[in-house]
Amino acid sequence: MNVYESKTMGQRLQGNTYPGRGIVLGLAPDGKTAVAAYFIMGRSVNSRNRVFLEEPDGIRTQAYDPSKMVDPSLIIYHPVRQVGRALIVTNGDQTDTIRAFLEKGLSMEQALATRKFEHDGPNWTPRISGLLSPDGSYKLSILKSNDPEGSGCARFTFDYPGKPGLGHFLHTYVCDGDPVIPTFQGEPERVSIPRDIDGFTDELWESLDENNKISLFVRYTDLDTGAWEQRICNKYEVMK
Repeated sequence: MNVYESKTMGQRLQGNTYPGRGIVLGLAPDGKTAVAAYFIMGRSVNSRNRVFLEEPDGIRTQAYDPSKMVDPSLIIYHPVRQVGRALIVTNGDQTDTIRAFLEKGLSMEQALATRKFEHDGPNWTPRISGLLSPDGSYKLSILKSNDPEGSGCARFTFDYPGKPGLGHFLHTYVCDGDPVIPTFQGEPERVSIPRDIDGFTDELWESLDENNKISLFVRYTDLDTGAWEQRICNKYEVMK
């Protein structure tokens, strides 16, 4: 068994109809470009009723059809926000918690010590978070239930130095499930990062299950200048 094996995102997602929400952080092969990606999927009408919209400091989710919105508490948030030249990527409103702590000179870990998994038993969806630093290093975190009853929160943080062409993929669920969806297990998965943003965006979008995929965000950032380019894919057209 090669524990250092890296797979493409296409290989990681192949045959998995529901990894849930996912974060990818890493470096392009040139070692000079930081890469971040985030996608959302959904099974319920409420979860599927979303699009990504660009904001000055990142992106936010918005209801595609406001008349179908049932409970916005776990589906409307800012998944991506920039603080200085650092980039926060999460699957919930803990984005804002992390930003507030960073602005006070505190750490992502300190911020997430104040949060826990989502209150959607019996799934107890994990809160996943990432922080991409200006030097290309990055952290990934998962907060998950310690038991089926949701009585305690287990917190895990993974800290990576950044290696050209390598990224790590963290997602909320192992796969689809009924009645309970199994939460992610183990370390973030090693993935290869291509040099081309459009190729990577296409690979990700096309690899996500057609019935369950909702939106995708990808950003490539030049570590020397801080200049970035990004792509947003939405299954449903953004209403003007």
